[in-house]
Amino acid sequence: MQLKNYRSNKLKSSLTSIMALSAMLQYVTVPVAAQAQSTGASTPIQHVIVIIGENRTFDHIFATYVAKHPSEGVLNLLSQGFINADGTPGPRYYKTAQYTATDTDSYHIHPLGQTQYTTLPPAYVGGPSTPYLCQLFGVTSGTSCSGQEFLDVARLLENGLDDNYYQYLLTGGTGQSGKVPDARISYAGANASNLPSGPYQLTNPNYPYDSYGPSPVHRFFQMWQELDCSLDQISSANGWGCDQDLFAWVERTVGAGSDGAAESANYLGEGSTALGFYNVQQGDAPYLKSLADTYSMSDNYHQAVNGGTGANHIMLGTGDAIFFSDENGRPATPPNNNVDPNNPGTILSGQTSALSEIENPNPQPGANNYYIQDGYGGGSGAPGATSPNANYGGGSYVGCWNTNHPGVGSIVSYLQALPNPVDPNCVQNAYYLVNNYNPGYFGDGSNAYTDTNPNNTVFTIPPSKVPNIGDVLNEAGVSWAYYGDQFAQYLADKYQLNYNIGIDEYCNICNWAQYSTSIMTDPAQRAAHLQDTEDFYLGILTGSLPAVSYVKPSGWVDGHPASSKLILFEGYVKKIVDLVKASPLWASTAIFITFDEGGGYWDSGYVQPLDFFGDGTRIPLIVVSPYSTGGHISHTYADHVSIAKFIEANWGLPPISDRSRDNLPNPIVGSNPYVPTNSPAIGDLTDLFNFN
Repeated sequence: MQLKNYRSNKLKSSLTSIMALSAMLQYVTVPVAAQAQSTGASTPIQHVIVIIGENRTFDHIFATYVAKHPSEGVLNLLSQGFINADGTPGPRYYKTAQYTATDTDSYHIHPLGQTQYTTLPPAYVGGPSTPYLCQLFGVTSGTSCSGQEFLDVARLLENGLDDNYYQYLLTGGTGQSGKVPDARISYAGANASNLPSGPYQLTNPNYPYDSYGPSPVHRFFQMWQELDCSLDQISSANGWGCDQDLFAWVERTVGAGSDGAAESANYLGEGSTALGFYNVQQGDAPYLKSLADTYSMSDNYHQAVNGGTGANHIMLGTGDAIFFSDENGRPATPPNNNVDPNNPGTILSGQTSALSEIENPNPQPGANNYYIQDGYGGGSGAPGATSPNANYGGGSYVGCWNTNHPGVGSIVSYLQALPNPVDPNCVQNAYYLVNNYNPGYFGDGSNAYTDTNPNNTVFTIPPSKVPNIGDVLNEAGVSWAYYGDQFAQYLADKYQLNYNIGIDEYCNICNWAQYSTSIMTDPAQRAAHLQDTEDFYLGILTGSLPAVSYVKPSGWVDGHPASSKLILFEGYVKKIVDLVKASPLWASTAIFITFDEGGGYWDSGYVQPLDFFGDGTRIPLIVVSPYSTGGHISHTYADHVSIAKFIEANWGLPPISDRSRDNLPNPIVGSNPYVPTNSPAIGDLTDLFNFN
């Protein structure tokens, strides 16, 4: 998988093709991690399991959740009066209004000329017309398919679901094709083209919970702009002055970026897909709701980086951002060529390529907020591609030490003018990765950045020497592993050629260890710490899990909008929770269930600036443990690096590095429990437990 994308134009194999490749489904033997030894944990927790889903905000799932303990409360759309329990607009719905803006000169995180939308831009359909697995069987029409043979192959392709959830791989197609307003959507008496200026409930009789849905934009500069932060909006009630009211405008004007290509005359962007939410009081997300009711949940936990999957998984492992570097790990400058907007795949005279990997979110001439350079990379990605089909664009690095660089000044000036000024934490001459690029190593330890195989991609970051939590655990003798669903298949097919036919759904950009020179160049480290979820399940059954386990679902079941479904991620989590609870490990285990980032969905929670890179929107965090029962809601401000802080607190470990976010203090609060008075600050998650 070069980058996280949709399968809609990729899945074209039949059952015959699957069976012809069935040998790929025989897992390579990988050593099971040794049983964790006593490491002096300061709590009864001897095993931490971190499960990371994809792309959902807190309000997107828990908009109507009601806390088990009324005295604790929960901050969501219902509690703030934005919506009613049935999902309809509430008495304060007007507070959620979305705005248009004007940004035609240079990038602004708080653009001028804002006016309220009367109706939102259309909410476009997203996801497959017919479920992906049905397409593998040659079923190309209808919103579902059925048959025991389909379920049998589903179990062959994906072993990470509770048995009752395999059926949902065969249901939930949109029944629509093309970029059209979603005919399933109906809210407040309006269809997808006439929605009121605020959030809307997705589910209804025509849009059941197990349906595939669209994926909003979730890139770095777009998300900073969606938050709409400014100093004049700061108040005790509004935290750091982020109004979260430009989601629909950013989706409409720039979307996921164009890699430097010109804006087409009929450009539609992504409409208002960001404003959709589920309703747990009407049966949506039933398993996640049951976990929240039974265990502990945070309503103030955040994605660590404004942006997407890669950058947030990196921050989860390093507590930091990584940068483009030379072979010695020193900052270097990524390719930064000009791109002809009208012929982007043609290399311009005097240049060696059309790669333009440094972000430039200033608007193209004559455009409103349509960025000059931003995107996942155009062209095939194959090394050696030439004009007129050369690789182009790929803006995903930012030199945030220099306020003259496009987009940087607007963010840094806001950070440094806050009542508690925030250090951007950007090293001189370092170009940081803020969006998705492939990691510097393949799973076998070979260098992915220098690999010129035509099946590789040029949109790959060089190997990184930035320290990570694995280094800290190794130094302390605390066992750990990263378990990637279908990792063994990836080892046998490092270019993931079988991803195109739905066989290999391993997420390479999600594995923070794969970016790291200290881990990936050591065969013993790779064997001990990079494993398949088959080994994880075996470790639960045999009681031989390491002290710390990071667990990543495959693309089939990770919950990513459009390419997966939230109900499939619920089935993935349920299998793990049930296995652990039936094991002797249960008495000493804490399972942290979260998402890599909000996926661009809107959320009403506070967002605290910690450095140039984030934080971003709230995302769910549920902790399942015998020491986290009772339906407790924590309001302590936290983000992905808080998991590292918990691990460090639990085993008495130092911070990852002298600049990683786990050096930040735990929050101190005043009258508002969500806003630290000692900002920037993040918690260590210990208040989600009761060890008495």
